[in-house]
Amino acid sequence: MIEMDLTGKVAVVTGAGRGIGRGIALRLARAGSTVVCADLDEASAAETASLSSGADAYAAQLDVTSVSDVDRVLSEVIARNGRLDILVNNAGINRDAMLHKMTDDQWQQVINVDLTGVFNMMRATSVLMRQAASGRIVNISSASWMGNIGQANYSAAKAGVVGLTRTAARELARYQVTVNAICPGFIDTDMTRGIPDRIRDEQVAKIPLGRPGQPADVANLVAFLASDEAAYITGETINVGGGYAT
Repeated sequence: MIEMDLTGKVAVVTGAGRGIGRGIALRLARAGSTVVCADLDEASAAETASLSSGADAYAAQLDVTSVSDVDRVLSEVIARNGRLDILVNNAGINRDAMLHKMTDDQWQQVINVDLTGVFNMMRATSVLMRQAASGRIVNISSASWMGNIGQANYSAAKAGVVGLTRTAARELARYQVTVNAICPGFIDTDMTRGIPDRIRDEQVAKIPLGRPGQPADVANLVAFLASDEAAYITGETINVGGGYAT
């Protein structure tokens, strides 16, 4: 495996407390980046930071739906590190229900976190990266952005992330800031392990490679897109699904 060198870079990873976010934070730390492990649950973020094998990683409590919270955390990052080079928007929730049964709260909670939260982080970070004339933004969307039964809220939010990504990529290109989206498929996390065995087996059977993905499969791509080697890649939406896409 080619080891990306992110020495001297500073990264913020949202939703870093578990699952894919934890895998991304640890991968960026291994590549030499200072990593701010941001999560609504500060204890889980601190656990991620403690697993970073001596790298410079620390936790930050962050509610991505709160503009004041976003501004506070980013101000602290600049005050402590003097720069912000990489933003990974990974924080997300799901509140699945069939369209005719979905409540207003189920709809709004997912839109607030999965779409507006990404917008809040990108808007604030873009100001810093424009000023620095450099930066990498990686947004974690989902294979469900193409539509998925029982996920009207989630699919709409993740499709919105793709649109945000492509728009921001065009706006920020002149400042040498790249913006890309990753769409994970069925990834082996605590959340997917909680799915009933029958449904899990049905999902895995649809994957040409014949297995669920691992957080590292997503994290390795994030590390590449965050590196200098990916300087000419922007506005892309990349599937990480073992060959399966909805």
